[in-house]
Amino acid sequence: MLTIAPNAVAKPVNAAGSFYAMALDTAVLMFRRPFAWREFLLQAWFVARVSILPTMMLSIPFTVLVVFTFNILLAEFGAADFSGSGAAFGAVTQIGPMVTVLVVAGAGATAMCADLGARTIREELDALRVMGVDPLQVLVVPRVLAATVVALMLSPLVVLVGLTGAFGFAVFAQNVTPGAFVAGLTLLVGLPDVIVSLVKAALFGLAAGLIACYKGISVGGGPAGVGTAVNETVVFSFMALFLINIVATAVGIKATL
Repeated sequence: MLTIAPNAVAKPVNAAGSFYAMALDTAVLMFRRPFAWREFLLQAWFVARVSILPTMMLSIPFTVLVVFTFNILLAEFGAADFSGSGAAFGAVTQIGPMVTVLVVAGAGATAMCADLGARTIREELDALRVMGVDPLQVLVVPRVLAATVVALMLSPLVVLVGLTGAFGFAVFAQNVTPGAFVAGLTLLVGLPDVIVSLVKAALFGLAAGLIACYKGISVGGGPAGVGTAVNETVVFSFMALFLINIVATAVGIKATL
């Protein structure tokens, strides 16, 4: 008979509860003074600095791949001039927010986790609590907001860079008419789709920031535990990304129909 150890069930349940509690405390502390503006600006600049170039470089092949496969199908029907519609739909609804948070989670969130993990094992967070300073308010809230804001700002940039690359590939490599490509950009994509895309990017950044901060402040086991927490941050962020994407896409489709 198969038996399950109590600790095997209790540990993930306790972790989920702790994460939920931290997320609620963070949401409350976002609107409580004083706000750590300096820490927020430093973290936002850091995340943007390490993420902006990789996101732009990654968005071009993603969008070009969508355009390439979509144009093959359209060419079979003699409608290759509508490739702009597919490029815009793919870039705005999926590629923009997805590519953004993949880089933000892989570069910015892991650095946040490592920083907070190092502070935790050095007992700096305990020292802050002894001095009457809430680590969530001065360290976690600025980092979560920085990841959210940077993801929200990078998503439109990724879409523009991706569409520019798709335009060049479709026009010069697949002989699509430039005017037809540009005219087709707004056939399937409108303002509601752009709003849904921005909301998804913000949710993705928020989730990545929360996961990184939670793994950082709950790390244990010394320096080896910090490395484990960084790896878990990437895995859990990507898992949360795809789950949020499914729900947000379904809600967005229902809202924009």
